[in-house]
Amino acid sequence: MNTLVFDIETVPDVELGRRLYELGDLSDADVATVMFTKQRQIRGSDFLPPPQQRIVAISAVMRSRDGIKIFSLGDEQSPEREIVQRFFDGLERYTPELVSWNGSGFDLPVLNYRALKHGVNAHKYWEVGESDRDFRYNNYLSRFHWRHMDLMDVLSGYGASSRASLDTAAQLIGLPGKLGLGGAHVWSAYQRGEIAAIRDYCETDVLNTYLIYLRFQLVRGELDPVAYQGELQQVEAKLEQSDRPHLKQYLDLWRKTRAG
Repeated sequence: MNTLVFDIETVPDVELGRRLYELGDLSDADVATVMFTKQRQIRGSDFLPPPQQRIVAISAVMRSRDGIKIFSLGDEQSPEREIVQRFFDGLERYTPELVSWNGSGFDLPVLNYRALKHGVNAHKYWEVGESDRDFRYNNYLSRFHWRHMDLMDVLSGYGASSRASLDTAAQLIGLPGKLGLGGAHVWSAYQRGEIAAIRDYCETDVLNTYLIYLRFQLVRGELDPVAYQGELQQVEAKLEQSDRPHLKQYLDLWRKTRAG
């Protein structure tokens, strides 16, 4: 089966915020400030709920019989509707096993709302066995099915214990962890027009997630030690072949943590 590890980066949906709070001609920055303030008053945190998030990047690691691909959907100028449509088109075409870190709690709910906003067709994603019997007991929507594996949820015992951050889990197994912007700085970077930096940051996040996934596959017996090392070598070779600075940086740091 194809495996697609994915991650999204978001900014406030200021168009929605402007309508929700009747903010008229306020600037995008001021609208976002109001949205953050309102959320902090309600929840004690300025982290916006999924319906108020707009997607600016979706990055992925795709593992198929053809090898490994590390990429972001669309390009820096692609509108949101296009990158959301590309994500769901990929599910239609490849029917991959989806892997995420907190995908059930954040990424997929945001994708649900953005697909709803743009009228994006996502038939395969919503399939639960009515058209395809293979999805009756293994679909993308059920928390306890494996067609979507939210590693953060699974490793916490489905919420039986506190959930670890991606950075903590990555560093636990000797990976570089978070590189670049950090999620809290995506909005500031977006305002400065630094879409490339946001996409690079998102790609290193999916690399961390993919490598945690491989370790989990070893732990659950889906990979034996030889196969696991072979998968790591494929990732390392892919990074070595890349001329993209953020992937080179990730490889250098990964090698240093392994050596240390």
